[in-house]
Amino acid sequence: MEYKQLDFKNIKTYSVKERINLVRIDTLMTPGKEDIKAIDDNDFSNLVDAVIKARKAGAPVILSMGAHVIKNCLSRYLIEMMKEGIITHISGNGAGSIHDFELAFNGGTSEDVPTAIEDGSFGMWEETGKWMNEAINKGAEIGLGYGESLAVFIDQNPELFPYKEDCVLYQAYKNNVMATYHIALGTDIIHQHPTCKMGAIGVTSGIDFKRICYSVSQMDQGVFLNFGSAVIGPEVFLKALSISRNLGYQVYHITTANFDLINLGDYKRKLTYDDYQYYYRPRKNIVNRPVSKGGKGYHFALDHKVSIPNLYNMVMERR
Repeated sequence: MEYKQLDFKNIKTYSVKERINLVRIDTLMTPGKEDIKAIDDNDFSNLVDAVIKARKAGAPVILSMGAHVIKNCLSRYLIEMMKEGIITHISGNGAGSIHDFELAFNGGTSEDVPTAIEDGSFGMWEETGKWMNEAINKGAEIGLGYGESLAVFIDQNPELFPYKEDCVLYQAYKNNVMATYHIALGTDIIHQHPTCKMGAIGVTSGIDFKRICYSVSQMDQGVFLNFGSAVIGPEVFLKALSISRNLGYQVYHITTANFDLINLGDYKRKLTYDDYQYYYRPRKNIVNRPVSKGGKGYHFALDHKVSIPNLYNMVMERR
């Protein structure tokens, strides 16, 4: 049987400079300049103490995130936590890398999807697709990871990236913090671009997977934080944890925390297949299963604009 497929060579792209951006450099939140409502919660306080304890012990604190952390204008908080040695590894999905990269070169990101999807212009941005795919393709050729490939491209082309100081993946690279990105093929706008090579994405993201596996293998007494990643982050973490334990690493005394808008109620109660919460991956893969033989798992129903600034402020105050 002959299986047909579309040829992308005639896809029409547009300059990102023509686009209205919903998130801009001038809207980014800045540590020390924001009036943030304090969180008065014992579990959150205990989590902050666990982060401080982990770093004093030299154990990793891994921050996994969905793209909305960047879209919620929190890049500078992540960057400060890396510079201060609070976060030792950043993990994200493809969309997060795209918004971060666009802010670095364009000073703005996040298009109006409902209108753009109507005529097929959604995601068809020439600079974003061309430069990111160029970086990834080159990185695959020389054995770089996905996040590292983008950071090296920025470092080698500084004239293209006037806002690189607010780029999370670039600042991770400059501060010797691993930034790994875990890609599902066909989910990101750069996969629509004619220069996209799926094999290169697979190679670089595969390297990033092995890198997060290493970080997780060292995580005994450490902390894993997941902000808003509903599928990719939880699935990657559970596999990395299983690989680590399979190879003999004693990763059992850990603290995990999931941050989302959904309220899970008593998130420690046993679930059955007819309960919709059973199918919410972060609860099982982050909060419950990883700490079944030790450690502590938390879930917090909080806006990222509240949780991340409070995490930063409280760690800085107490450590």
